[in-house]
Amino acid sequence: QVQVEESGGGLVQAGASLRLSCKVSGLDFRLFTMGWYRQATGKSREFVADINSAHSMKYSSAVKGRFGISRDNSENMVYIQMDTLKPEDTGVYYCKDGMGNWGQGTQVTVST
Repeated sequence: QVQVEESGGGLVQAGASLRLSCKVSGLDFRLFTMGWYRQATGKSREFVADINSAHSMKYSSAVKGRFGISRDNSENMVYIQMDTLKPEDTGVYYCKDGMGNWGQGTQVTVST
């Protein structure tokens, strides 16, 4: 059974940094693209970033240059480093594995 679990969210002020973590179990992690998505209240879930098995990364235009995605295949972990956070980055952040399994999400709130 595949399990996806995010952690690391919290309440921070604008301009601060946060690092989210995602632990995956139950699949051959190193083979799959891993992605981060977010959903603000009243809005649709949106793509944030992903990283494939070759460590090639993609970012949404909203976060490019501020966020950095990485993975540790030895630990089945994927991370997203979020710098220069803005209030519009507020939302629930979800991790998704390459088979379409989602975690429960972790709340990120950026205050002005």
